[in-house]
Amino acid sequence: MTRTTTDPLPARAADTTATPTAPDPAAGGPHRAPRGIVPVLAFSGIVVAVMQTLLVPVIKDLPVLLNTAPSNATWVMTATLLAGAVSTPIMGRLGDLYGKRRMLLTSLAVMVVGSLICGFTSDLVTMIAGRALQGFAMGAIPLGIGIMRDELPRERLGSAMGLMSSSIGVGGGLALPVAALVAQHADWHALFFGAAGLGVLSMLLTLLVVPETAIRAQGRFDVAGALGLSAGLVALLLPITKGSDWGWGAPVTLVLFGVAALILVLWA
Repeated sequence: MTRTTTDPLPARAADTTATPTAPDPAAGGPHRAPRGIVPVLAFSGIVVAVMQTLLVPVIKDLPVLLNTAPSNATWVMTATLLAGAVSTPIMGRLGDLYGKRRMLLTSLAVMVVGSLICGFTSDLVTMIAGRALQGFAMGAIPLGIGIMRDELPRERLGSAMGLMSSSIGVGGGLALPVAALVAQHADWHALFFGAAGLGVLSMLLTLLVVPETAIRAQGRFDVAGALGLSAGLVALLLPITKGSDWGWGAPVTLVLFGVAALILVLWA
């Protein structure tokens, strides 16, 4: 009679087979980031820089172009600064909660809408509103860096973040001569249509190349905190940007500085 034995090796092999876990990109695991993610995100930074410096070549002509006083024309620049300062921390938090790629696309989409509004108007109030919407693109910088931290291995992260940060200077350096050339040989509204086109191109590249990160923060969006931070930043930056026109010792300047200090202390 033939005696059969059971080989215990398959059972041991089955016991030691572990379910694969997702590698941590920051730990330098085998995770491979999508090809082209770094230049695409850096391009979004260039688009933001272009939006910021768009009107520098025509800033001295804005009172004539908008048929307003020079002190009023400066609001076209101030609105973008204030909107960017407010939107950056808010979009960063929303990106942590609901997806950085989604919020990056949202920031670029709002910028495109603002650019189109500016492109079709010469009214001061409408121009200010459009420029404020353009300021939402400032959130693309921290969102892009956040995506890099989620997707890239540690050995690539430093150079990628450096490229993302330098894209602001690169975009500003490229935008100034190009914007001056366009403003000299075409209608100045073409600057905004060009910015809108760059924004659409950046959105398309983001959709094609940049993945949505699976990392999400716990918690909820603090609406009251966001409103408090926004009010504090506006109250602080407004007298900084307009203090030379109002006077640094003017009551409105001093009151806004005091309000900013009070709000930010309470917010903290």
